[in-house]
Amino acid sequence: MEKENADQMIGILIPKSISQRLEILARRTGRSKTWYIREAIMEHLDDLEDIYLAEQVLERVRRGEESVSSIDEVERPLELED
Repeated sequence: MEKENADQMIGILIPKSISQRLEILARRTGRSKTWYIREAIMEHLDDLEDIYLAEQVLERVRRGEESVSSIDEVERPLELED
């Protein structure tokens, strides 16, 4: 049985040019290519999730399934108007 927080290995194919850039960076910094790939994924995964979720909300708004409010409509009840 696998631990919930255990690291997992995955395999990916990347363009040769990216692999070469990673190799140079790794050599110059003393870190591994794997370290840089892991860092890039961890850095950008939140952004990718946010983009995907925002696109879903936008589609629901366009279909009329979700409402939107203006900034004035949000600020007024909270007494945040200038």
